[in-house]
Amino acid sequence: MAKAKVKSKYVCQECGYETSGYLGKCPACGAWGSIIEEVETKSTSNSSVADFLNTEKPKLINEITLDDSVRVSTNISEFDRVLGGGLVQGSLVLLAGDPGIGKSTLILQTSGELCKQNKKVLYTSAEESASQVKLRAERLGIHTDNLYIYPQTNLELIRTQIKDLKPDVLVIDSIQSIYTDNISSSAGSVSQVRECCNVLMQIAKSENITIIVIGHVTKEGNIAGPKVLEHMVDAVIQFEGDKYKSYRMLRAVKNRFGTTSEVGMFDMHSSGLVEITNPSEIFLNENHIATPGSVIIVTNEGTRPLLLEIQALVGVTPYPSPRRVTNGVDTSRVLQILAVLEKRVGLNLSKQDVYVNVIGGIDISEPAADLGIAIAITTCLNDITADMKTVLIGEIGLSGEIRPVNDLEKRIYEAQKLGFKRAIVPASNNIKEKFKGIEVVEVKRILDAITASIKKEKGHL
Repeated sequence: MAKAKVKSKYVCQECGYETSGYLGKCPACGAWGSIIEEVETKSTSNSSVADFLNTEKPKLINEITLDDSVRVSTNISEFDRVLGGGLVQGSLVLLAGDPGIGKSTLILQTSGELCKQNKKVLYTSAEESASQVKLRAERLGIHTDNLYIYPQTNLELIRTQIKDLKPDVLVIDSIQSIYTDNISSSAGSVSQVRECCNVLMQIAKSENITIIVIGHVTKEGNIAGPKVLEHMVDAVIQFEGDKYKSYRMLRAVKNRFGTTSEVGMFDMHSSGLVEITNPSEIFLNENHIATPGSVIIVTNEGTRPLLLEIQALVGVTPYPSPRRVTNGVDTSRVLQILAVLEKRVGLNLSKQDVYVNVIGGIDISEPAADLGIAIAITTCLNDITADMKTVLIGEIGLSGEIRPVNDLEKRIYEAQKLGFKRAIVPASNNIKEKFKGIEVVEVKRILDAITASIKKEKGHL
């Protein structure tokens, strides 16, 4: 019998920083009270990993062949979009999100769709009993003979079932609740999460099994556990959403087999997650009335153009320092736009409170929304309305110029499809294409864009 080596160390439960002694504050991430003692017991025998490793020789890349079955569709188009076309065999996918956001629902729906393709799925539930998973499956309408539910937290017992069942897909719900006997610390600790993920990665690669791991997030929204967890897996998918709304967004943070710019949209119903194939119609109010400070922009979420409404509220501040409050856009970006409006347009905003909000709870990160934010602030300050049949696209430079954006033609087509009549775009994009049914107005400066976007019957600034 192999002797066991016992080692004690102090590990930060937020970032995985290790030290030989206790510290009140983690020097790596700055978290207080997050460093706890972990006793790691590892056997000197490597048979646990060697059981799953096949002895293979190096191959020339030209000798490696690929077939159509390498990537398997989940039959959920929004999920496939984020994954890059479907699940890749032998990959390890980490799905993370806030509690109650719908991670287990999404994966159970995906498991049901995979079973329809005669794929054998082993769903390991470490946080729910088999009857609880069955209740959710009944609500989702999942009835199949290829889905195996296994309520278990011990990784060694899970590996035994993998050997016996030989599933095509393995689901671990969740990685923070799984533990291995090789580590003496409790489940969810940094050492346990790292070791369990390492074993699962070896199983995925050696047995060509697709493994989907569900992970928790911290109160800051980061994935719980060591940062190395994200480096080990093939794809990191974030499931986001507003707890006060039913809309959910699936976003790839890391993807070795596809792009990280794609976004999937879902609507949470009592019967499960429903795909939103045209999000613009959801986030735009069909009966919206033109009001000062309200404009429509076209932003890009991955390769998908998305029309959103931006609202701004500007008023005289009762405080010594004016407030700048944003929701859905970067505050520093709004401060930069305010500086450009004061210097290049001549607006006096030094004694004005400014509030900027994106309708629908969507976060916008790309600079193509700059022009819409600037027009919303300008129209509210002067109590005039922008044309609600006009969309605004453009990035604003510090000298007041309108800079080019990517995929402009695709954005204009999306606006045209939804019935918009005008699009104010950067002249520096040099559009060659002729559009029917929508007027394209090219502008070079922020002043030109303000003049072009104001409703004709309201006059000008």
